Amino acid sequence: MKYIFVTGGVVSSLGKGLTAGALGALLEMRGLKVRIQKFDPYLNVDPGTMSPFQHGEVYVLDDGAETDLDLGHYERFTSGKLSRHNSLSSGQIYEAVIAKERRGDYLGKTVQVIPHVTNEIKRRIYGGGKGVDVLITEIGGTTGDIEGLPFLEAMRQFALEVGPKDCVFIHVTLIPYLKAAGELKTKPTQQSVAKLREIGIQPHILCCRCDHPMTPEMKEKLSMFCNVPAKAVIEEMDVESSIYELPLMLQQQGLDQLVVNQLGLKNRANPKNIWAEVVRRIKSPKHEVKIGVVGKYIELQDAYKSVYESLNHAGIANHARVKIVRVDAEDLETKSGLSQLKKLDGILVPGGFGDRGIEGKIAAAGYARKNNIPYYGLCLGLQVAMIEFARNVLGLKKAHSMEMDPKTPEPVIALMDEQRNVVQKGGTMRLGAYECKLKPGSLARRAYGTDSVSERHRHRYEVNNDYIARFEKAGMIISGWNPKRGLVEIAELKDHPWFLGVQCHPEFQSKPNKAHPLFASFIAAAIKNQKK
Repeated sequence: MKYIFVTGGVVSSLGKGLTAGALGALLEMRGLKVRIQKFDPYLNVDPGTMSPFQHGEVYVLDDGAETDLDLGHYERFTSGKLSRHNSLSSGQIYEAVIAKERRGDYLGKTVQVIPHVTNEIKRRIYGGGKGVDVLITEIGGTTGDIEGLPFLEAMRQFALEVGPKDCVFIHVTLIPYLKAAGELKTKPTQQSVAKLREIGIQPHILCCRCDHPMTPEMKEKLSMFCNVPAKAVIEEMDVESSIYELPLMLQQQGLDQLVVNQLGLKNRANPKNIWAEVVRRIKSPKHEVKIGVVGKYIELQDAYKSVYESLNHAGIANHARVKIVRVDAEDLETKSGLSQLKKLDGILVPGGFGDRGIEGKIAAAGYARKNNIPYYGLCLGLQVAMIEFARNVLGLKKAHSMEMDPKTPEPVIALMDEQRNVVQKGGTMRLGAYECKLKPGSLARRAYGTDSVSERHRHRYEVNNDYIARFEKAGMIISGWNPKRGLVEIAELKDHPWFLGVQCHPEFQSKPNKAHPLFASFIAAAIKNQKK
């Protein structure tokens, strides 16, 4: 087993997760089995109860773990399936240590950060990469943060235990460009590395994030002040068109070869680079479509990260550039606001919680239904489509979701039975992968090309089965359902070019070189709609 640790300095949001994911992709191309995990210093047990404004989207794994959005990057760049063992927070660590203390596991001892907290962190590193050749661990936050110090101390101890030939430290840092001086500055990186070395960690490789090219002299300067070989100072500039250019860029800079050499690995490079074809399709599309994403966190790029990426994957599959038009759901709550939807080739309503903007989302579903525009609803996007159909086709004018109106006389969306007595918010939803049986001859069945699929979920409310007969009689097809519990998973309109909603989150299983079937079908329908 070989171990790679990715740390970050100067500022957050530098792209540690993308760097880790791209490196994982390059090592997989060399025939290595790779797994990537994320350690976050915050005290929340997981990000499940955090606002998207605080933390971006919550990414859900097959086993139901609610994790950081970086795990989405890991799964999109590499082939490995992740589990809750690959996502760790300070909250989980302290929860485990305190539970052991209460059980008496440390009886007679004073429980301290060193060794008890650091031992728990190291235990998760040893267990996180079973069955793989290389385990990449990203440490969230920035070097010097007080919350992250136990993790960095655990890394230092871990490297000492496994030895220098089995462990590589990569430090992602900022090289800012000062417009007034007209040059890049290396001092922030020097300070960041000095802080890391003060803790006892010497980085082997520097990945320098910059928006202007670095000179050889700058690399030599960083080499001298940071005690890193000049060839291990990697220039990581902003990409031109897509994050999927990153593996190609880092390969040209020699990052994967540096890692292979440092770890003493003998695997040869795969001559076929799948990322070259992905980037070629992104840069040379045959079509361009406008897709409106109707949400309430549209000003925040990371709130719907997996949705945006899945749309781009579907564009790659269809040789199309997908231009995403962010539409604030609250703006659609007036008739004049609906004019924003006129020039769109497709409309997507993503998942969400709470009643803010809900009437705008319902209006968007109605607009797509009435105007034969391709519509794709994810989780809440399915529910608002069912509410709109109930109100305007079935004539149930007061139809609503019990989430938004607990006293609605027509609860077409109702709280799941097992959720009725739930008090705690964290980790108590319907989470993770569930089976879905597909109806023969349906749009969903044609798109998937199989009779049964498994998709990830994150919700408390479901389509109320008491209304299904009326929905189907009026032209709404229930094309996917959970066989064990009889729950609606997919619904689609009978007489519509492309109108489909899912209770699950297919965006969590899409990859750039293998678009999710429903997303690919949706973009194909949008291209067809545009031509018509």
